[in-house]
Amino acid sequence: MDTLHTRNQMEMARNVHDVSSLNNLREAIAKGEDQSALQETAKQFEAIFVQMMLKSMRKAQEAMADEDSPFNSQQVKFYRDMHDQQLAVDLSSNGGMGLADLIVKQLGQNNPDYTSASVIRGDGNLSSINREAVNNVQRAQDVVLPDKSVSDNPPPVTPAYKAPIAADQKAFIEALYPHAQKAAEKLGGDPKAIIAQAAVETGWGQYVIHDGNGTPSYNLFGIKADKGWQGKQAVVDTLEFDKGMPAKQKAAFRAYGSIDEAMQDYVSFLQSSPRYEKAVAESQDSQAYFNALQQAGYATDPAYADKLMSVYRGSTLNGFQP
Repeated sequence: MDTLHTRNQMEMARNVHDVSSLNNLREAIAKGEDQSALQETAKQFEAIFVQMMLKSMRKAQEAMADEDSPFNSQQVKFYRDMHDQQLAVDLSSNGGMGLADLIVKQLGQNNPDYTSASVIRGDGNLSSINREAVNNVQRAQDVVLPDKSVSDNPPPVTPAYKAPIAADQKAFIEALYPHAQKAAEKLGGDPKAIIAQAAVETGWGQYVIHDGNGTPSYNLFGIKADKGWQGKQAVVDTLEFDKGMPAKQKAAFRAYGSIDEAMQDYVSFLQSSPRYEKAVAESQDSQAYFNALQQAGYATDPAYADKLMSVYRGSTLNGFQP
């Protein structure tokens, strides 16, 4: 009878919004009434983990979303979050990521082939693992940083982080527009197209690289510091796409003294590189310009051109009057 009762509670608990059933399930596992209760609780924990990942993905997407779109209303977001919560529970109930199985093995202690990490670890081999991680980072930095043997005075590299340079989207546009206008004249394009690209690269100026002293780099276009760059640079985590899959990497980026300096280097960067020749030639057509940038490999994001066009056509940028 107790087993049947617990099974009913488990079936009800798969509805993430049934708080009372989740509480009853917690009581069942605390009393040790049924091994299946532990399995269901582990699935609920995995569902929470999946829900956190979905929430982070949604939050990252909002940086490029059109805030005036009906699909971004508070009501839509409310029901979308409810859907994500239930989706996380359903995914974990149908196999999920395998996290629930590990939890059951760890807490159930009923599998002779499984040994708790607390028993076997001791000091473990964490030091060698950490050493290997440090070496991997160093090897990655050696690829993008200048060869120190070439010069006795290599460009300074400082630890960096990302922080805002503008209070909001309007302030970001106002700060960039006069400089973007000069850059657009040299490229033959629309200054708002240039600002749209800066908005996507920096999340409307909310994620601009700053050095360890809090000085902004004004790197508005995600231009990396290759071996030919002789100016200041900063190393930060960045998201790159490999075969369509995102991965976090360390990379060195160029640092500038002002927005105007960043805009000038952006123009020089495009005009001096043969790979962006087609993009510069089509700069009068913003859609073709964005497509050419993506085709030339400006960014690894497979949806890069679409994101640029979405911001370019958005009401925030189009509503701005210089």
